[in-house]
Amino acid sequence: MTGARRGLVLPALFAAACVALFAGLGVWQLRRLAWKEALIERIEAREAAPATPLPPAADRAGLKADDYAFARVTARGAFAGREALVFAGPVAVDRGPAQSGYFVLTPFRLAAGGVALVNRGFAPMDVAERGGFAPPPAGEIDIVARMRPPERRGVFTPADEPARGRFFAQDASAIAPALGLADAAPFTLDALAGEGPANGWPRPVARLERPPNNHLSYALTWFGLAATTAVFFAVWARRR
Repeated sequence: MTGARRGLVLPALFAAACVALFAGLGVWQLRRLAWKEALIERIEAREAAPATPLPPAADRAGLKADDYAFARVTARGAFAGREALVFAGPVAVDRGPAQSGYFVLTPFRLAAGGVALVNRGFAPMDVAERGGFAPPPAGEIDIVARMRPPERRGVFTPADEPARGRFFAQDASAIAPALGLADAAPFTLDALAGEGPANGWPRPVARLERPPNNHLSYALTWFGLAATTAVFFAVWARRR
């Protein structure tokens, strides 16, 4: 092996590692793309499907999030108990500008047993902070809602303030104990449009937002970097 060729060994290994890394990231993004497309398809199907009765209390503990996430359900019960505010923002309501605020979660004592936290809708920051939103309907009623699994907390998610009734993730396992609820369902219920007050706050979000899906462009970027690295090294090595 000539000296020039020996001098290419380490750069070749480095280039090969970069190509493998970039290509691997591209494949990973394609897998994420398939997962995201399946998720969006499931959201759309469940949003369009007719509402079904809420699963009985005996079956709630064993529910898997993928089996019920965003499903439309009906439930009968009565609102009762202290409310919690979950930070949300920015949220666009009634085709207006997006703004930060809170979702208002109210315990809903189910006629079939147990209690579920119902997200009655969004209220702007100033309205929510001073408690200027409408109280829940009195007495036993029927509601139509969307089941929501616990939200995952990110690295930068602030700590909850249970003493003030302020939370930063819609997670029944964290909110229910702070409200003194021992028999709460592991999911929350998002009230659908038409379930909120005729005027004023809180206002249910009419349409479930679709998660962003940019994985195809990310995959093409990584594959492009892999190809560029390979071509760049080939040209450089040829000149050497």
